[in-house]
Amino acid sequence: MSDSFLTSDPSSGAATNAAEFTVSEISGALKRAVEDQFGNVRVRGEISGYRGPHSSGHAYFALKDERARLEAVIWKGTFSRLKFRPEEGMEVIASGKLTTYPGSSKYQIVIDNLEPAGAGALMALLEERRRKLAAEGLFDDERKRALPYMPRVVGVVTSPTGSVIRDIIHRITDRFPLHVLVWPVRVQGDTTGAEVSTAIEGFNRLDPAGPIPRPDVLIVARGGGSLEDLWGFNDEAVVRAAAASSIPLISAVGHETDWTLIDHAADVRAPTPTGAAELAVPVKADLEAALSRLSARLKGAVSRSTERKRQGLRAAARALPSADQLLALPRRRFDEAASRLGRALFANTEAKRLRFRGLRLSPAMLQRRVNEARTRFARDAARVAPATLTRRMETHRQTLQLLGRRADQCIAATLERRSTRLAQAGRLAETLSHKSVLQRGFALIRDADEKPVKSATHIKPGDVLSIEFADGRAEAVASGSEVPAKPPARKQTTKPKAGGGEQGSLF
Repeated sequence: MSDSFLTSDPSSGAATNAAEFTVSEISGALKRAVEDQFGNVRVRGEISGYRGPHSSGHAYFALKDERARLEAVIWKGTFSRLKFRPEEGMEVIASGKLTTYPGSSKYQIVIDNLEPAGAGALMALLEERRRKLAAEGLFDDERKRALPYMPRVVGVVTSPTGSVIRDIIHRITDRFPLHVLVWPVRVQGDTTGAEVSTAIEGFNRLDPAGPIPRPDVLIVARGGGSLEDLWGFNDEAVVRAAAASSIPLISAVGHETDWTLIDHAADVRAPTPTGAAELAVPVKADLEAALSRLSARLKGAVSRSTERKRQGLRAAARALPSADQLLALPRRRFDEAASRLGRALFANTEAKRLRFRGLRLSPAMLQRRVNEARTRFARDAARVAPATLTRRMETHRQTLQLLGRRADQCIAATLERRSTRLAQAGRLAETLSHKSVLQRGFALIRDADEKPVKSATHIKPGDVLSIEFADGRAEAVASGSEVPAKPPARKQTTKPKAGGGEQGSLF
């Protein structure tokens, strides 16, 4: 039967035997057919159009190859469990179900799992991420800090159940026992990057004075494994946390041949976790040996220095003069000053006496000056107006009374001071007077001109002499008899002065 018998012209209104479907029925039939035929599939392709998760948490993008394109979606719950995050241009293998989306007549794959398409893709992704982070300066040597020589606390970020933490603690205990803080994390799996970055940031947020001591150095450690096993330590969050750490960080991920991005951001990379422990702490025995050597050198240096100073002191002591040599000049100056003291006393007394005689201050003179001032005051007062005169006279009267009292006080004080000095000078003059000598039994002989006779050779026979004793005078005439060589023995009460024998012959 030809097609002309199955259909007819719609304008004629003739009946047809073709089944009719609604759009929803066609879409539903296609959806069931696709889902039944392609229930679970694995699709290899390159990610295209990826812009990150939607605000709802779902991710929408496409998988393509050189000839076709397949829409893809990852629901929010599945996206949070993925080991790898999708990236634009990344070649992946997606596992999931094919289905259709009736709203736009498209078919798509709902992805349940996503993984890179082979190690080559992982290496390409790793290299791309490394170049990106290096361009930001996170791997620069200028950012790296030196490790502390003797830390007090070591923080370790690793799994608490593996052999890595036991090796680290064992090596630290052997070398230099100290406080070790462990932040437990998963070192393999989807949450490795988030947990490791959180641990590094948590150690840095600890208060140095808090109940939990803040580590002086951090160790991020994990045993060896494949690229996929170590992929969590290539996470961008881990690299940024390591670069931003204010605590020096040692990376010890995998074996010596294994490299991850945290190794570039860390301050020091250790080949193994055990090597990280050796880098973190010194050897206590070596420190003790070095301390002993330094102590022995210090003792030797102190001993030698003391001996040199002792020898220098002895040499200086031998070069010093004796006590007699040091005191010779002061003693001489002291003797000279003592000898000049007596003469200076008499000279000073004489100078004071002459100065006292030259003073012309007397009460009469002060009274005369006061009277002159009063006369001038009275003359000036007559020239001033009566009102002003009264006021000024009162002021001047008070001033004059004050000055008068001060003048009286000054005169009295001056007279008292002068009287005291006069009395002192009188006593000194009396002490030095020849009359005190006469009181001791001596006599003063004067000639006819009342001049003292100082020598017997000045007396001639017949000279009239005046002899002054303490209680009066007596006249005498010199005789011409010879002075006996030796006067007759007699009891003397006082010892005569020199020349007394010749004067005694005059009586």
